[in-house]
Amino acid sequence: MTTSAGGSEDVASGKGDPAGDERDGPPQRRSPRLWVTLVLLAAIPLLVLTAGGASFFLLSLGAPKPLSHTRGQDAAWLGHAWVDGRNGDRELVALAIRLRGSGIRDLYLHTGPLNYDGTLPAALYPRAAWAITALHDIMPGLRVHAWLGQRVDQGQLDLSSPAVRAAVVRSAGQALAVGFDGIHYNFEPVSDGDPGLLDLLDRTRAALPRGRALLSMSVHHIEPLPGVSMVGGLLLGHAKWWTPGYLTEVARRVDQVAVMSYDTAQPTQALYSGYVRRQTELALAAVPPGTHLLMGLPAYHDDNWTHHASAETVAAAVQGVRLGLGGGTRARFGVALYADFAATDSDWDAYDREWNDPGEAVSRSSSAG
Repeated sequence: MTTSAGGSEDVASGKGDPAGDERDGPPQRRSPRLWVTLVLLAAIPLLVLTAGGASFFLLSLGAPKPLSHTRGQDAAWLGHAWVDGRNGDRELVALAIRLRGSGIRDLYLHTGPLNYDGTLPAALYPRAAWAITALHDIMPGLRVHAWLGQRVDQGQLDLSSPAVRAAVVRSAGQALAVGFDGIHYNFEPVSDGDPGLLDLLDRTRAALPRGRALLSMSVHHIEPLPGVSMVGGLLLGHAKWWTPGYLTEVARRVDQVAVMSYDTAQPTQALYSGYVRRQTELALAAVPPGTHLLMGLPAYHDDNWTHHASAETVAAAVQGVRLGLGGGTRARFGVALYADFAATDSDWDAYDREWNDPGEAVSRSSSAG
């Protein structure tokens, strides 16, 4: 009996495989419709990028409204050198000159990072008490927050673990005991809709002294178009954007949110300004009026595929923020400078000129000299 390549009599006779006879025929050609489908699927990312670039360019056009400037509710991220002893009186004087006359009222002082189990080693911040007192002295009314964070990846900080969340809450209390005015969380990347983060914020809020300590958080970008959050997660392999609804849920649980409106991969200042304008508009709509909203300014100069230093400038970011703010009168709104340890004189001058007092150049670096 003749057998097929598989060596089975049933297959050879066609009893066990209805397609047995077809396998001996010529190879089947792919349907033209299948090729068209594959080409269209490959072209979708390019079409999205092209459409996004065109829309961001159009959003960058126009002139900001005259009243779109500081409300005296700005912030800045400060580096770890303030709590480990590297910075002293000389750096304090320089920072005081920077802050004098600015709209900055909140400082996020890097105090972590947390261990992967959520604990906070006290050895990381031996000079925190000095820094808090000194910063309060240079500007009465200044609020100094403990900036606590960690990477949220497999094998690192796991927000899905109740034990880890409980440890993070204890670490927040440990930092407040040093004298901080609030806790500022920074966890990346956190997927859109993540329930562990919401539970952590609820537990932290319940543990903070009512009316005395503030709770704030650095938050992800908002998806510029519906569906981008899901698609972006599939393409990048990690969270990049949140839906407006999830940002609302996070913002309801904190006193302040700071949108990390940088690392956008935009190649020009115009496109970056348009992107920031879109982020500002979306954030204004998603964040409840009772929560203080801040838009991040990129005062650092790394060059990689997500951040082009020539495009993501402080001036371009402020332009986008002002366009997005429009003529709005929201009082609890500001910008947050990231970060003091990377900011140049030009970054500080751009913040002063474009946001603190638009139309009137103010250079504190020259007075410092």
